[in-house]
Amino acid sequence: MANLKQIKHLVSRAGFGMSFEDLKAAAHLSTGEAVASLFKDSADYQPITPIKENFDYVMAVKGDPGARKMAAQKQRQQERQLNLAWVDYMGTAKGQLREKMALFWNNHFACRARQSMYDQQMLDIQRRNALGNFKTMCVEVSKAPAMLQFLNNQQNLKGHPNENFARELMELFTIGRGHYTEQDIKESARAFTGWGYDKDGEFRFRRAAHDDGPKTFMGQTGNFTGDDIINIIFEKKQTAYFVSNKLYKYLVNETPDPAHVNAMADVFYNANYEIKPLLEYVFNADWFYDDKNIGNLVKSPIELIVGLNRQFSIDYDRPAVIMQFQRVLGQVLFHPPNVAGWPGGRNWIDSSSLMYRIKIPSTVLNGGVIDFTGKADPEDEAFLATQHNQQENVHLRVQTRPDWDKFLSSIPKSLSKTSIAQFMLEPKISAALTHSINSAADIKAMVIELVSSPEYQLA
Repeated sequence: MANLKQIKHLVSRAGFGMSFEDLKAAAHLSTGEAVASLFKDSADYQPITPIKENFDYVMAVKGDPGARKMAAQKQRQQERQLNLAWVDYMGTAKGQLREKMALFWNNHFACRARQSMYDQQMLDIQRRNALGNFKTMCVEVSKAPAMLQFLNNQQNLKGHPNENFARELMELFTIGRGHYTEQDIKESARAFTGWGYDKDGEFRFRRAAHDDGPKTFMGQTGNFTGDDIINIIFEKKQTAYFVSNKLYKYLVNETPDPAHVNAMADVFYNANYEIKPLLEYVFNADWFYDDKNIGNLVKSPIELIVGLNRQFSIDYDRPAVIMQFQRVLGQVLFHPPNVAGWPGGRNWIDSSSLMYRIKIPSTVLNGGVIDFTGKADPEDEAFLATQHNQQENVHLRVQTRPDWDKFLSSIPKSLSKTSIAQFMLEPKISAALTHSINSAADIKAMVIELVSSPEYQLA
């Protein structure tokens, strides 16, 4: 299996890691065939729709205290449903590549909605377009209630323009800081006046609220609408470069190689912002498999949790504990810290989160107790206030059932302990870990040692 190292690296970046079952399927594939297989497995879009009912949270909180309490409970319940449904799907779906890219786009177009239905609509857009056309996705995101609400475009009206969305569209979503002027922001905001949504969460262009006067944007003048602004931005190759640079950090290395990013931008721009040709170019590039790009990225908390689920087929008796994992590790889906999203990379690691990162995998696989210390996300406090006996320090028995029989039986009998470790970890194995591997009483004990190692935190 001369290509195993490359294929393993490919799946760790284009998905959430290989299982020993995947190893059997990849035994006779070339790297190019493995790339094609990833796209084939992710070709079909399957919706995730745990939320069946919409409700107006904003109106509810204007009611009496009882209504506010019930609204907060309902909102948090729906948020958990959507969160856990996606985590479960990422951990079980055959199409890893679509979900890995949807996770990227979910953070790229970061927003926090006040209605869970709007979060679900946004996720649908990102998952459906994850391997499609970036410009199409950008237009749909721009018209989604979650984004219109989060960046105040619902209040962007003729004569009283709100610049929040216009600014972030350029700074964070498309062309990047330094490639537009403050005047461009002002003119763009005027073009987006009248964009809003109705009580049913449907996009509405409110013509009476739209500034239909001439606007000058990036050197062009016309009676521009929001769609025109997006068209002009996407005519600039810098947009392809900005997104390619961000994708390089997500898929390849935190330190971008300008020549490689330029080549990616060429492919992306010439493909009219189709995402699939860009990813195919990256995954088939020789430099993608350079040693310096292997085992060098810190797994995000979601990647860590999902990777464990895929590897060990874990059933959680109390799925809510997955929410607690996300909180203590610093990444609660649909709750980014701000419009810039999670910075990622080495920022995932600090003294507190590293302790939990080392503890959680072994606890999950061994059915142990874990002590969660720390306050909840500020927006969780309304929900937590409704719970009885909520303490700052919470001792929880994780109550998981990993399928050890399935895992152990999937390991080829010919593999030594060292080979098993080399397959499960992306970085090179240290001397200290090698000693622990060889000292383990059995394979199960050794595997628990592996997932508790710093090396397991890297992809």
